[in-house]
Amino acid sequence: MVLRHMRKARALVVLAVAGSVLAPVPAVTDSSPPPHAAPPPRTASAWLPYWDQDAAYRSALRHADQLHTVSPFWFEAKAAGRVAPHPGAGERRVVDGLHKAGIKVVPTVMEKMAPGALAAVVTDPGRRATHIKALLRIVRGSAYDGLDLDYETIAPTGDAAYKKVRAGYATLVTDLCRQLHALRKQCVVTVSPKTAGTGRVWDYRRLGAAVDRLRVMAYNLHWAEGPPGPLSTPAWYADILRRATAEVPRHKLEMALPAYGWDWAVGKRQRARHLTAKEADALRRKVGAPYRIDPASSTPHFTYKDGGTRRTVWYQDARGTAAHLPVLRRYGVTNTALWALGFEDPGLWRVLAK
Repeated sequence: MVLRHMRKARALVVLAVAGSVLAPVPAVTDSSPPPHAAPPPRTASAWLPYWDQDAAYRSALRHADQLHTVSPFWFEAKAAGRVAPHPGAGERRVVDGLHKAGIKVVPTVMEKMAPGALAAVVTDPGRRATHIKALLRIVRGSAYDGLDLDYETIAPTGDAAYKKVRAGYATLVTDLCRQLHALRKQCVVTVSPKTAGTGRVWDYRRLGAAVDRLRVMAYNLHWAEGPPGPLSTPAWYADILRRATAEVPRHKLEMALPAYGWDWAVGKRQRARHLTAKEADALRRKVGAPYRIDPASSTPHFTYKDGGTRRTVWYQDARGTAAHLPVLRRYGVTNTALWALGFEDPGLWRVLAK
């Protein structure tokens, strides 16, 4: 939805967009429809950032024919029994407007607890139950269509505890989903990628069995506090999807695509600046940098001088996304999610509609 609030915006994070049709199918000899018919036009979900709510809401309405779900980034888990609203949470104009446009509203609950705090909640049965009650209070009697959990502080859990934390979080999600389904609400969970060296704290198999959709944040291969580089690559997507599709039904998977970038000071140990895709391209034009696509990652990047500092920007736009989508098709994953509404290159919607 993010990998932390500024890894999405952030590096915190959850459009579930069908990239396109699967591989061509053999000819059939009767009048039956082909086994892999074209996906319906409503194929996208996206997060709506509360700090730029009006612009994000307008973007959602402009592309309502493609969006099936919007997740406003509206709530933050503070403790087992406390889930606090962000500014603008529950704004009726937004909820009613999205519903009128035929879009489901599934708010995101994020957290940025102190190290170990979330792990203590998910591994204790009593605290787990208390937290589920706090989450259910958000949706009971509301017009929301479900909840999306974007809980990330457990991701770096160490060797001694990660198996217990992994099991505890999967149990929390399983119990929450069961109770949301009893209320006829959707249960969505956002996770970081599982690769050879990352994501071991997520039990994809148990989470995939419980949820309606599992959103994988397929970005921040390079992030704000690391060295410069692309947010994602086709090879990295293949690594993610090889594992994810082995453990989660494909129709439940959403690959969350980036519509932003990072601006690093070259050779300096400074946190990179966050830029939306639109801001990154506007900066490129302002500094007179040529448009270039990195052939290895299929993502745009450029360098420029800011005073005496050389800076480099890597971001993702419509052209780069188009080069990444074939990997999703190869693994039979037709759903994507966008971080975030209002950030995106306007041409992205045409790419996702193909």
